[in-house]
Amino acid sequence: MVLVSPPALERMEKVWELIDRNAIVVCADHEQATHWADVAPAEYRAHAVTGLTRTAALLKEGRIGLLAGSPADLAALVARSALKLDTLEALVIGWPEGFGGELDSLLAEAPNARRIVLSWNPPALADFLERHARRAEVVGNLPLDPDGKPLGPVGSARFAVIAASRRRAALRDALDAVRATKPYVWAGGEIAAPKDVDVVVATTLPTREELQALIAIAPQPIVLVLASQLPYLRSIAALTPLSLPSGADRAQDRSSKLRAQITERLSGDLDAEVAALAPLFEEHDPAMVAAALLAISRQPSAVNIQPREAEAGTAWMKIFVTVGTKDRASAKDLVGALIKEAGLQKGQIGKIDVRETFSLVEIAPPSVDQAVRRLSGVSIRGRRITARPDRG
Repeated sequence: MVLVSPPALERMEKVWELIDRNAIVVCADHEQATHWADVAPAEYRAHAVTGLTRTAALLKEGRIGLLAGSPADLAALVARSALKLDTLEALVIGWPEGFGGELDSLLAEAPNARRIVLSWNPPALADFLERHARRAEVVGNLPLDPDGKPLGPVGSARFAVIAASRRRAALRDALDAVRATKPYVWAGGEIAAPKDVDVVVATTLPTREELQALIAIAPQPIVLVLASQLPYLRSIAALTPLSLPSGADRAQDRSSKLRAQITERLSGDLDAEVAALAPLFEEHDPAMVAAALLAISRQPSAVNIQPREAEAGTAWMKIFVTVGTKDRASAKDLVGALIKEAGLQKGQIGKIDVRETFSLVEIAPPSVDQAVRRLSGVSIRGRRITARPDRG
């Protein structure tokens, strides 16, 4: 039997109806074999040939029901006498358009097996089918027009070749690459897109008719395909490759976001931080100081350089400072003195109320004594100040 179908295992429900739980699947490569094993129903005990020694051991123990592998891997198991094909009842050949010439010797080992050939273009397999599936029933629509000529592409599409295991990550990368704001992601089934879609992404290989419907929603849909599916997709669409972000691109994006965050923070209040770093600026290039701080922040085991906040539920205590607006003092001056001279961190300093002849500063309770002791005698705006706990 020849089943006409796109090379997508998501459409292979009929195959499970045609084979029992002891069958061999011959496919293009290791990736397709792994995909077959992943989508097979659990009761089939499917296994992909990923290592000859391990597979041979599992076959000997009788722990494999459905075995999927490339022609070279299956032939190697036959050569080791680990795989017996002469008594095989069913053999599935998955889309041999690209590897039909490699199957002659392998199929000769299974003369009595019932062949089920999956093909998206049976006319291109005429010689192969004549040798190995002569007069086989063809189920499905051939890709031919009424005159018997091959059908052409239905439109244009973009594509990215991905691994089956990276389908979800590749979808995210594709949406990032085209900066999609209102995408429609089609994963098979009915096509029903919302209005004003700016890009269509197909994570399942579409048929000719489905691709035509996707193109009607938005021009040049993106199709994420396995390497073995590319020849079929090229037969139904004029293709343009889509470059997905690489690891370096993603690192560049993260760096851009970091720079944007820093730029945004530069517009805020950084007086306390500048005061704390001022001594370092006198001895080192400010750019190198900033780079060192960034490096420290990226070390998981580094000392936390973020200011320590007052404990939740703890009331602030006020100190009275003998300097005010009459002395041209500001909250910035007081914060700088508290950090640089008194040794406090920004998180230990609360609200600052600068009045005409004095100021009231909120301090975390454990740091009040330190602030009073070290701040007294310090000069702010040329005035030597005194600090004491506020008495109201």
